[in-house]
This record gives sequence, structure tokens and C-alpha cells, in this order.
Amino acid sequence: MLQQTQVKTVIPYFKNFTKKFKTLKSLSKSKEVEILKLWEGLGYYRRAKNLLASAKILVKEHNSKLPENLEEVKRLPGVGEYTANALLGLIYNQPRIAIDGNVRRIFARNLNREERKINFEKLIFVNKKNFFNTNRSSDFVEALMEFGALICKPKEPKCVRCCLKKTCKYFKSSNKIKTTSKKLIKNKNYDIFCYLNKNKQIALTKKNQISFLKNFYLPTIKETNYLSSNKNWKFLKNYKNSISNLKLNINLYYKFSKKIPPKYDWHYLNLNKEFIPTFTKKIFKQVETLF
Repeated sequence: MLQQTQVKTVIPYFKNFTKKFKTLKSLSKSKEVEILKLWEGLGYYRRAKNLLASAKILVKEHNSKLPENLEEVKRLPGVGEYTANALLGLIYNQPRIAIDGNVRRIFARNLNREERKINFEKLIFVNKKNFFNTNRSSDFVEALMEFGALICKPKEPKCVRCCLKKTCKYFKSSNKIKTTSKKLIKNKNYDIFCYLNKNKQIALTKKNQISFLKNFYLPTIKETNYLSSNKNWKFLKNYKNSISNLKLNINLYYKFSKKIPPKYDWHYLNLNKEFIPTFTKKIFKQVETLF
């Protein structure tokens, strides 16, 4: 849940999730729609799908236990190098470092070098005797993450309070090298076309080609200028939306119709039982003004 999401946002979701699923076995027996409904609003819904898939594998193939081998852990859906190292360090106290943005920044600052110029795997291997001279490996994994989030922050790092300042080249240098790069923002323009009927229903489909919402309910959505000049469509509103590093400029169109394209189904705007991503709910909110 914390991937690409702030702690304060995650806390209520985490509490509800663990209240619903108290064991790995109960999670593995749940339906995808249940997981997505609890995840609703957090975004990055592939995380929820991967979590369910991993739970099923762990229960069926590993007796509800996480493997102790890095490569086996990495075979779980959605688990990469970072997550695998974090899990093995935190759960089995293995000598590991989970390299995320926070940890990269700590090392880069300590060396006063740009992140992109550092081979982190080589750095850890060369210094493994210094890094792993403790029997508290799980604490070390977590401490590095927290240190980067609370002390060695991206902006305004708390260098004066830092326990590493005696060896930190960034702190000592008059030529402090910028360690992080700005997140690349992509601007996208979309036209969204909503088939509506007099029963306060909207036509939705999961057969869409929008990568960040693939296999989720959407109206017709295309890159701008696909049908926007078609006189059969009425313009409703222009609005903005942001998803991760995407800034979306959206033009919303509609028309009332008894017929809808193949592979579409009518859905009520007040649909609660099905999982509907926030992106689609925002469309609902705009369309509701028409009734």
C-alpha cells in the first residue's frame, strides 16, 4: 500500500484491510472485487491484484510462509528486487538492504555524488562487512528507509541533526551535488465519450487500451481529436486529473442513446457493489449534473 502512497493516506486503508483479512489464508480465499473495493481510492490497483495472486501462491505452494530465498520471493507477482530484499530483511533478519529512493539518496549524499553515477549493488558488496556487522538486520533495513524519509529528506534535509554528518561529504562540502532528479511529468489530452440513457445509466466497458486503467470500467476514452468534432456528441466539461506522473487534460462529451457499442454494458451511476476506480467516479460526478 505504501508504494507511491503517503503513510497518512495508507493508515485507514491498512486498518480496514487487516481487520477484514486477519490471515494469509483468508486473503487467498477472497475475491478480486473484494480486494479492489477495500483498495478503492488508493490507486495503482495492480498492487491489489498482485497481493491477492501472491497470497494464493504462498498458501498453495509454500504452506502460507514466505520463501527464504531471494529468487523465489521475486517470482511472486509484483515483487521485485527492492520488495524481496525488504521482506527477507524484515521477516527473516537476513543481511539485506532494500534500495528505494530514500536509501539511494542517503548513499548519494554521503558520497556527495549523483545517484545515476553510483552502482549501488557494487557499493553494498564492497562495504558488506561494514553494513552487516550487526545481528539486527531487520532493524537496519527499516532504519535506512526511515532515516531517508525523516532526516535525509529530498528537500531541506536535517543535516545538523544527522548522526552521519561527521562522515557525510555532502554536509562537509561547499559544493553540494544535487542527488535527486525531478519526476518527469507527462501531459496527456483525452476525450471521453459517455453513452447515457434516461434511466440514469452510463455505458461502461473493461475493454479499453488505457494502460494505467487497463481492465477497469470506463466509458469510451481516446486521445484528443478522435471524435470531438462529431456533431452527435455534446460537450459537457473540461477538467484536469492527475495519476502518478501523468497530468491529464480531459474533455468530456455525452449523448443519450438506447444503443451502445458491443462489449459495453449499462451501469447505474450510484453503483456501489462493483469496484469503480476513482478516475471513473469523477466522470460519474460530472455526468450526474445532466439528470
